[in-house]
Amino acid sequence: MAKTSLIATGDVFITRRLGANGYDGFEEVAEIIRAHDVGFTNLEMTFHDAEGFPAAESGGTWAMMEPAALDDVQRYGFNIYNTANNHSGDYGTGGVLATIRHLKERGMVFSGTGANLAEASRPCYLDTKYARVALISASASFHAAEAAGSQSPDLPGRPGLNPLGTVKRYHVDPETFRSLEEIAYKLGIHSSQSASIKNGYTSPPPEGTFKFGAENFVMDTENFQETRPAPGDMKRIAAEIEEAKKQADIVLVSIHAHAAKALCPQNIPAEFLETFARACVDAGADAILGHGPHELRGIEIYKGKPIFYSLGNFIFQTETVSTQPVDAYLKKGMPADTKVGAYMANRSANGTRGYGTQKPIWKAVMGAFTMEDDKVTGVTLYPVDLGMGMPSSKIGWPRMEHGNETLEYLAELSAAYGTKIRIENGVGYIDL
Repeated sequence: MAKTSLIATGDVFITRRLGANGYDGFEEVAEIIRAHDVGFTNLEMTFHDAEGFPAAESGGTWAMMEPAALDDVQRYGFNIYNTANNHSGDYGTGGVLATIRHLKERGMVFSGTGANLAEASRPCYLDTKYARVALISASASFHAAEAAGSQSPDLPGRPGLNPLGTVKRYHVDPETFRSLEEIAYKLGIHSSQSASIKNGYTSPPPEGTFKFGAENFVMDTENFQETRPAPGDMKRIAAEIEEAKKQADIVLVSIHAHAAKALCPQNIPAEFLETFARACVDAGADAILGHGPHELRGIEIYKGKPIFYSLGNFIFQTETVSTQPVDAYLKKGMPADTKVGAYMANRSANGTRGYGTQKPIWKAVMGAFTMEDDKVTGVTLYPVDLGMGMPSSKIGWPRMEHGNETLEYLAELSAAYGTKIRIENGVGYIDL
């Protein structure tokens, strides 16, 4: 396989149209992306004209943008996309299917959502000059109703996203374990479950385990949290990778995941995410493209393949959505006829709390790498700045950062994986 260049960015949460002449700094960013054979990004929106109903739960903000904004995203030079994330189901199955329709009308290559689980799990394929590229996309951050469902002989599947479930267990010492049992007994937390076990409808939990509310506890000698990918989802995704490896020259895996390691800041990925990413490489993936926490996480080189645990944001405009359902206002104790601007001002306390005040949200990288003869031959990191401190009408468009601050920060995060980032003239390099 001749040399093929790829570049990946993180989350696109776009709520404003890109002007005909772009913005100051647009062309510099776009030229870098366009210089690559493959350009990937995560579409963290639904794109339709209210063609679905607002879901009872959202990914935080009900994310909907007019379909023409897809044309704006393409102007950067992207040609392959993820659609599986915690906003995929913000407007129910109708929003999922409408977004898919608008993507297909534009000939956009994407994976991660579908009319059923088989479609959502399936790779998409992009043919470039020298290589055929496959992308499998999944999300580990989702509400149950957002996950796609399988078909049966009797019923169609459910439209939705390709889910990566998580098995989480809390290991606690004997004293803590007994305290939990006592609290649950005194409050009758599991009275219905106990009756079900007594009547033979439910099997009793294994010895030394206990369910407190929705969480699972295991008696151990010390206290810690254990997370791992749900076995069924891991098996399904690995099988798609193996299939894609037979059909394509390069296999990419996109994973949307918010979860951080227990008692760690958001920039440290959860244990299950590390396990998942390495298992994907073992199954044949050439790169793992992570996003979700809206900030950077470290880079690991595993068996010669890059794992970007989070590339951060690329376009991030959460404060200028045009509509929100009544549910959003009522949850904040505001009247049903509240205007969106007033709601956003209330949520951010007039810009004094939330994402707008958090510096890591507004710094990101575009992660580029080259593939030749089934090997990654180099990783290049381009830092971008999304304009923290700008007014809400202008914040959130990416511009190149001409300096080393973001790369030095990313180098610190990546050092935990033994990854060394060499910085020259405001660009990062990982030598393989």
